[in-house]
Amino acid sequence: MVEPSQQPDGQPSAASRALPKIDTTTDLHSRPNRNELPESQFEAVEACPCCSPEKFFESIYECAEGDPTRVPWAECRPNPCLVEWMNREACQLVRPGARAVVIGCGLGDDLLELIRRGYDAVGIDVSPTAIRWAARRHSQHAERFIAADLMNLPARLVGRFDLAVEISTIQSVHPSLRRLIVGGIARTLTPRGTVMVLTRTRDEADEMDTHDGPPWPLTRGELIDLFSASGLCPHGELRQVPDPRPSSDDTEPRAWLMGTFVRCG
Repeated sequence: MVEPSQQPDGQPSAASRALPKIDTTTDLHSRPNRNELPESQFEAVEACPCCSPEKFFESIYECAEGDPTRVPWAECRPNPCLVEWMNREACQLVRPGARAVVIGCGLGDDLLELIRRGYDAVGIDVSPTAIRWAARRHSQHAERFIAADLMNLPARLVGRFDLAVEISTIQSVHPSLRRLIVGGIARTLTPRGTVMVLTRTRDEADEMDTHDGPPWPLTRGELIDLFSASGLCPHGELRQVPDPRPSSDDTEPRAWLMGTFVRCG
């Protein structure tokens, strides 16, 4: 077990003592019955209203077998859009040292960026394999990675955070589950909490094909409606941003939408 973060006097910090521990000793390659995904693994996994997000994301991380290049969204660096938002906007909405949670933290690079900036931050992911993997990559912060399902959020994570960072999770679950996912995100927040959102987007006039994902890009209106249903409203304008993961080939850059949400009223 990795020791929690310590103060200069060698004693564990209060924040570290409050955070739950996880087992980081499990061998990532020891889990049985691993199924192989096709080469285009992200698009090939069938998604449907009855599918479990845990099974979907777990299959991706299990089949990657410790190779981050086989996780389609893993960049092994903090998301550039998050870094820009932290530099320009975060200080107007979130106090220094605030409690923060990274939704669908994956391999943990966005969480590490928040910790580096002084936030009392944790990362949650529905995939136990992702959590163990992230804890091994960032062993000095292993206790800050928590396996949790937004649709069945543990009580210890409810109403706790001043900031929730949501990048690419909503777009990755079947549209029939979006309200449950966004509801879970909203439940993590304190009454004055803020959500920073980054998602693939599409034009309002473009109809969504529920058989064409994941991912399922959201329109501006869909994103606002989802958060409004959970009592959250946009803070300022939602804006399109450059593709944070530009392709090396000649394909057209994907459209992304970024914004922040706070309690309505």
